Amino acid sequence: MREAVIDDKSGLSERKKQILRAVVEAHIETGEPVGSKAIVEMGIPFSSATIRSEMAELEDIGYLEQPHTSSGRIPTKRGYHFYVNSLMNSYKLSAMETIELNNALKNKIGELDTLISGVSKLVSSLTNYTAVALTAGNKDDTVYKFSYMLLDQHSFLLVMRMADSRVISKQIKTSSYVDDTMLSKLIQLFNKHIAGITAKEITFSVMMEIEREMNVGADIVSPSVKAVYEAIGGEEEADIRFEGVNRLLEYPEFSDIGKVRGMLEMMENRSGLIKLLSEADSDKVNIYIGGDEEGLVDNSALIFKRITVGGKTVGAIGVLGPSRMDYSKVISTVDYLSRQISVQFGTALPPSSDIDDK
Repeated sequence: MREAVIDDKSGLSERKKQILRAVVEAHIETGEPVGSKAIVEMGIPFSSATIRSEMAELEDIGYLEQPHTSSGRIPTKRGYHFYVNSLMNSYKLSAMETIELNNALKNKIGELDTLISGVSKLVSSLTNYTAVALTAGNKDDTVYKFSYMLLDQHSFLLVMRMADSRVISKQIKTSSYVDDTMLSKLIQLFNKHIAGITAKEITFSVMMEIEREMNVGADIVSPSVKAVYEAIGGEEEADIRFEGVNRLLEYPEFSDIGKVRGMLEMMENRSGLIKLLSEADSDKVNIYIGGDEEGLVDNSALIFKRITVGGKTVGAIGVLGPSRMDYSKVISTVDYLSRQISVQFGTALPPSSDIDDK
């Protein structure tokens, strides 16, 4: 059979690409080395002899490897990268998956770290891999403008639009009765006395002056000022969390105690992972396959995307699992969630008639 025409810089013919895609996807599904018979049974329109020949050539040029004495082959790191960059079909989230993800985000305008941690549990459940959630530390920021949302008679949302366009929200609960009149006055005073100053400048005398001018409802000033200080206070260390660590044990790649120990040690190296997640490309989903980065163990993969609000990184969400990961689904899930969180904490605040005009 005549070799198909090579049409790109990879040097791979369309036939080789088709066979490589089949090997990668079969190995992702089964975890076993893939032979020519399995490729034929997948409906690939070439003879077993042709497939064996092509697989041997793909092995020679580094896209496949033959583990042990098995006649089947598995993808190499190079093979996985080529699959992700050039062969993988985009995964379209199902209606049910989209609903689940949106429900996880719905009505959670409050704490960013709580939201990221919460959705990471769903990511782990949907993908059956370990989810990674990073929340960036706070810095000595200033609030450009305060606004609010009344939740009920004893709680409200204090919304802080930061000088760098980020939005931070804090839920305030009080035993006192609160209404729009009282909260409008509070926001007016916060914009007068606190907007534009750092946490270090929010002194006791500033709080006392706000309480004096507030008069009725002065008891809600202290918890509100505390919430502001917590939101814009001094720098805190970034925090990284994992959900579904036990899911790693479901994959034969990590059945060996030594490999499990390697994964656990990698997760314990928090500073290394935080550095990796914080410094990666902020405009795309980042994909690292075992060996790409120092500390990432063989047969593993890390996929994540940074979450940015107002051009500033506020966290990251991702997935850690075996190198034979379902890349298409994981990439789509991580990309969708990171974008939705960025929007929710950036431009998708409640309508201005509900908050900004109050």
